[in-house]
Amino acid sequence: MPAATLDAFLNSYLGPPDELRSAVVATVRQLTQAATKVRNTINQGVLGTAFAGTRSANADGDIQKDLDIFADDIFLDAMRHAPVALYASEELEQPVLLDSQAPLAIAIDPLDGSSNIDTNVSIGTIFSLLPATGAPDENPAASFLQPGVKQLGAGFFIYGPQLALVLSLGSGTHVFVLSTRLGTFVQAYESRIIPQRTQEFAINAANYRHWDEAVRLYIDDCLEGTEGPRGKDFNMRWIASLVADCYRILMRGGVFLYPGDKRKGYRQGRLRLVYEANPIAYLIEQAGGAATDTITRILEIEPESLHQRVPVVFGSAREVARITRYHTEPSAIGERAPLFSRRGLFRA
Repeated sequence: MPAATLDAFLNSYLGPPDELRSAVVATVRQLTQAATKVRNTINQGVLGTAFAGTRSANADGDIQKDLDIFADDIFLDAMRHAPVALYASEELEQPVLLDSQAPLAIAIDPLDGSSNIDTNVSIGTIFSLLPATGAPDENPAASFLQPGVKQLGAGFFIYGPQLALVLSLGSGTHVFVLSTRLGTFVQAYESRIIPQRTQEFAINAANYRHWDEAVRLYIDDCLEGTEGPRGKDFNMRWIASLVADCYRILMRGGVFLYPGDKRKGYRQGRLRLVYEANPIAYLIEQAGGAATDTITRILEIEPESLHQRVPVVFGSAREVARITRYHTEPSAIGERAPLFSRRGLFRA
């Protein structure tokens, strides 16, 4: 039996006439067209005109590259043709009002992982679909200050060996891959389920000295392998591309940590709640995983500002819960009693 196309999946989601569902479907279709244009530009590499140039910092202080701006322009233009009231982007300080009568608001990271552009590592586009609330023309920011549980859908495109779309509209997390032969996205994986247990973690170990004690001790225990308190060997992965790390975890399990740390500007983490952490958390939970800020469920956090940053831990549910215990009740971790009784692996 042939795999279902994205169009067939979206048509099955529609069901009886419903304004919000119809708007979600129309918006996802516009997003796929925009992502295909971005992918075609990425495939040109440094031979293209929008690839590796660097501009000034964006509204959130990160360095923009030409491809960041190009991707943002492409997606913003696509949303002008979708039932979207408001467009909020990592690259823009304030939301853009498109149609005050439209039912949706979209928050987007047009080009996640752009620091990897020059190194040919997978990058992507992350998006969150929310209901437009209140009077969009009077208070554009309000629609984006809803907790992640209010999302109508979320997803990301990953520009890798395949152009893939990871999408959830509230009934599982599904993966579609663009078929160049058919000219459409085809379902590759239906309702991904992340294993609850894992022996693989992703973290930037170069920041070890800046982490809080609970994070250091968790990593120490993993690295001690079969001889340590975990009693098993772990592998470490770190791609520095959120979409790539998330895709790997959806495919084979694992846990991802980007905690806050003691460096200036990093106390509250670096990932953005509204257009990075929330959509990723939605996808992970719909796949049976968990996502927290080390303690609190990401999707329950009330955003205070559009570009708010947050620590992020996501992946296999049991491992995420264990990391929370390292932060809240270390004495409850049976094989480690007391938690702070011995020196870490990286310390003399």
